[in-house]
Formats: sequence, structure tokens, C-alpha cells
Amino acid sequence: MTGPARVLLAPDSFKGTMDAATVADALAVGVADAGGRALPCPLADGGEGTRDVLRRALGGELVRAAARGPLGDRIEGGFLLTNGGRTAVVETATASGLTLLAPERLDAWSATSAGTGDLIVAAVAAGARRVLLGVGGSACTDGGAGACAAIEAGGGLDGVELVVLCDVATPFENSARVFGPQKGADPDLVARLTDRLHETAAALPRDPRGRARTGAAGGLSGALWAAYDARLVSGIETVLDLVGFDALLAGADAVVTGEGRLDAQTADGKVISGVTRRAAGVGVPVWAVVGQSRLDAADTAALGLAGVAEATDQGRLRAAAASITASLGATEHPNP
Repeated sequence: MTGPARVLLAPDSFKGTMDAATVADALAVGVADAGGRALPCPLADGGEGTRDVLRRALGGELVRAAARGPLGDRIEGGFLLTNGGRTAVVETATASGLTLLAPERLDAWSATSAGTGDLIVAAVAAGARRVLLGVGGSACTDGGAGACAAIEAGGGLDGVELVVLCDVATPFENSARVFGPQKGADPDLVARLTDRLHETAAALPRDPRGRARTGAAGGLSGALWAAYDARLVSGIETVLDLVGFDALLAGADAVVTGEGRLDAQTADGKVISGVTRRAAGVGVPVWAVVGQSRLDAADTAALGLAGVAEATDQGRLRAAAASITASLGATEHPNP
């Protein structure tokens, strides 16, 4: 049976501009304008927006909790309780996020992960027996020292399972070199931060250096692995499973994904790389609509993308989705 093209819309947020749901909704209008059928599925990779993406997919209650911000000031944070209150979703960016600081306040040396520890403690106190922690988008490079101190001050984890959703595979000792500059660190400070990370690693119950994913959030993931036996998993792969992505993919003729910037880090555990891997496995083509692309045609092809369009606002998102959908035309659907 021939019918309208079914387009799965699976974008990340455009950091600092639009959340994933807003991007998906704009793309959906473009798909409909071109006569297609939109299948919205906003995504996240453990970074900013993970909590809201999982709330949309899983339901649950948002719980407010006081926490320390990246520079120690008191803020109102929160977490998601789902699965009958047994599972909490905590987002590092909520309390320790880069977006919480104005550019002139960036302080890579002083920024702390303590607020993330505060939220984990609050989630445990609320009755959660499993905590999913998204660790992307942090302002800190403290090797998790602040979070561990907060957890200890709060009485520990009391046997709660801690699963860390990592958006990068960087090892602990490289986190300052790879991510320090975007947190305000110059080369001299990167070197000092790296020395501090080595000192922190040596003092932990087991050494996180050299292990993939231990460098997420300035070493926070590695400290939680070392001190609390946290499981470090791919954020995007875990989110794809939790939102039922494969079932949606099975009914799609094409996928449109996206993020704020397509660059060399995209292949290292980001949303687009996770989407293209899943889609390639079932032969569904993928287009990316991004705020900015820093990759050439060979790099985008290596990612498994059929094409890339740049769009910086909702109007351009709609236009890009309409163009992609129109190129698909009517599609044969064995199971209408």
C-alpha cells in the first residue's frame, strides 16, 4: 500500500536555544506541510534535557530540591521520580551545569559538582532505589570531589543503584584537556586541573584513570564509579532503549535527527551517532538538521547521514523538514 512518508523525528536539544521537544515539534510541522506523517521522539544523551525527555516518555513526578550551584550558591534544583517512585532521574546540568553561569562567571578551577551530590542525596531520601544520573553539560572539573563529599555528608547511597548516563567516552585524566577550554580554562589552568585530577584519582578507592567514560562531567562519572560502584553506560543508547526508539524506527521510512552543532565530538556518544547506528541496522536513511555544521561531506557520510541542513530557528527547522519529506515522496508500506 502506498501512503505518506513516515518520518521519525529524533533530535537532541539545540543547547541554549531550543529544547528537544521544541525542535521535534517544529520539524513535525514541516513534515505535515509536505504531506508526511510525523513520528516525534525527542532525545537526549545524558546531557541537558535528559530528565525532560525521559519524563515525556516514562511519566513521573518532578520533585523540587535545594542544591548548590556550580560556584556554591544556593539554587532550587529538582529530579524526576518515575517507576512508582523507585527510579529517580537526576541531571548534572540542573545543579552543576555550564548554562547556569554567565560567561564572565566561568571558573573552571572553583566550579564544583557538589550540587549534583545534593540532588542524588535528595533522590535517595525521597525513596528512590535506582538513580539514573545524566552527566553532560557540566561546568566543573573537580574529579567528582564535590559530589562525593555531599553524598558522604548525606549518609551515603544506602545500597541504591547508581547508573551514570555518559555522553562521552573520555577517560578521567583527559577531561580537563578535552573539555576544560569550554569551561573557561586556558592552557595553564588545563595543566593545573589535570594535575589535580591525577591527585584525586590516586586518593579514590580504585583508580578511574584509563577507563572509558570516567571523564564525563570533569571526572564526576569516574569518581562515582570508583567510590560507589556506579555503572557507566552510554547515555544515548540507554535513552533510546527507555523511550522505545526501536519500535518507532520499525515503522519509519526516514529519520530526521539533530543537535545544536555537528562537530568532531558528535561521533563520541552524542545523539546523532546513536540514532545513525540504530537506523543503519535496519536500513532506514537519516538526515540531520543542525544549528551549525563543522564537518565536511566525507565526515557526515562517515557518520551515516544521508544529508545535513543548517537551521537556527523554528521556521528554518520547518522548512528543512518539509524539504526532506518532499524528497521522499509517497512510500510503499507493507503494514499500513
